[in-house]
Amino acid sequence: MQEEIDFLFDATKDDMDRALSHMEKALVKIRAGRANPSMLQGVMVEYYGAATPLQQVSNVNTPDARTISIQPWEKTLIPEIEKAILNAGLGFNPMNNGESVIISVPPLTEERRRDLAKLAKSESESAKVGVRAARKSAMDELKKLGNDGLSEDLQKDYENDIQKMTDDYIAKCDAMYVKKEQDIMTV
Repeated sequence: MQEEIDFLFDATKDDMDRALSHMEKALVKIRAGRANPSMLQGVMVEYYGAATPLQQVSNVNTPDARTISIQPWEKTLIPEIEKAILNAGLGFNPMNNGESVIISVPPLTEERRRDLAKLAKSESESAKVGVRAARKSAMDELKKLGNDGLSEDLQKDYENDIQKMTDDYIAKCDAMYVKKEQDIMTV
């Protein structure tokens, strides 16, 4: 019985960790006014007939807070990289100097900052839903174990432990959102 409970707690913690790491990845993609190579994370370049991530065909870096520089491994890829960035719908206008592709990241307007903060809030809410879903499935499993002979007192104790774990993860989601919102709203 104890092994089942330990497994249940580990599985619940893993599910909550996954929800949190998904939120982290989503928040990284939301720009906060500064140029960041991760802004181009989803860009796929046509490379010898296969869609390949931009990071695998070039070196992406940020020489300053408003510029992203893309240095392709092969100069023949420059037009393909420009086309991929335009097709990704990121709102960037790539330029090339014959050697590399340069993206000038425009400053965010107040309205755009609010929209991005709303998007971050939405990602936070999605993560919280994931955490609560993990809690619900753990509580359902505890009820099944209660029907299989787990004492009522132990069941309540474990339910309290799972609720405490849920509260901790919800607090982590909120903290990540507040930090990202401050990043976005800082001019």
